[in-house]
Amino acid sequence: MHTEITQAQIDAYQTNGFVVMDEFLTPEELETWRDAVDQAVRERKDRKLVVEGAVDDDRWKDRGSFYDYVFVQRLNLWKDNPAVKELILDPRIGRMATELAQTEGMRVWHDQALIKQPWANATAWHHDNPKWSFYSPDAISIWIALDDATSHNGCLYFLAGSHKQTTYVNVPIAENMSDLFREYPDFVDMESMAAPMKAGSCSFHNGLLAHGAGANMTSGWRRAMTCAFMPYGSTFNGIQNILSDEQVAAYALGDELNDDHQNPVVYHRDQALITV
Repeated sequence: MHTEITQAQIDAYQTNGFVVMDEFLTPEELETWRDAVDQAVRERKDRKLVVEGAVDDDRWKDRGSFYDYVFVQRLNLWKDNPAVKELILDPRIGRMATELAQTEGMRVWHDQALIKQPWANATAWHHDNPKWSFYSPDAISIWIALDDATSHNGCLYFLAGSHKQTTYVNVPIAENMSDLFREYPDFVDMESMAAPMKAGSCSFHNGLLAHGAGANMTSGWRRAMTCAFMPYGSTFNGIQNILSDEQVAAYALGDELNDDHQNPVVYHRDQALITV
């Protein structure tokens, strides 16, 4: 795994809101990630997320909607698959996120397998952080290509620098590719930047950055594994997102999200605070 971060990469991330890193995984590591994610997704079956304390939370079940045909989506696989847990809770990845975002440390918010089936729909323009249970201009996600991601099968597209203009207004991901532009009309005139990646490469992007992905116009699969990171010290904003009813009830607005079981500290500059 190639985990060294250069000042040029930090500067590019801070300016553009994203950075692509080629050959992040070795060929052997890529196979390990593929095997672990494939197994975890199969074991999860039709459940997008297993919420602790909920016997059957219907918020997270596939229903054959338009969005379910954008990609197969499975969240927090690290919590019920030991192989994925070992990969996701890697302090080296947490350090990369911390250095790019220029924070003191990072907790895992949630991982997410995003698998575009053959002929899958496009992913509309959106930004991530307004959907989560905390707000932070330093929220960050890693996106790891498990297959080649191309302009034909659904690679990512970014609006560079848009993270400096967006707010925490939650614009749902819908069928219309450009719904986000109703909230941010100036984005209509921006040029998108495609981010094709070879399998084993990765990108990091800011939680307020506008991004999307094209349709899969091929008969093959486009697999990716992602993880969102929450800056250490982030506080509850009242949004449930991946939290259980019991967890939401236990937090008041402004409480620090510091449950090491739910959101372990994957990296901190003070290594005594790391909980993985």
